[in-house]
Amino acid sequence: MLEDDVAQIPELRFDIELPVAQPDSIGSRLRFDCSPRGTSLGPPVNGKRVRFAENVFYRLHQGGITEVWPVIDKAATEAQP
Repeated sequence: MLEDDVAQIPELRFDIELPVAQPDSIGSRLRFDCSPRGTSLGPPVNGKRVRFAENVFYRLHQGGITEVWPVIDKAATEAQP
């Protein structure tokens, strides 16, 4: 998954905001500011700068991530000029 993201967004970087943790799960708000190639979250962006936030939670088991629950405001992302 992340390898595909880096291929689409070579300068992929995000800032972690509001990290929360429990023994078997972690979550945070991730703020992205990037210029994807092709499409991003549906619409074609072709290198246009896109800013968005993702709220994501990860379930952990035996030192690895077993489940991921991302939430992105896709409508707000698509409405960017």
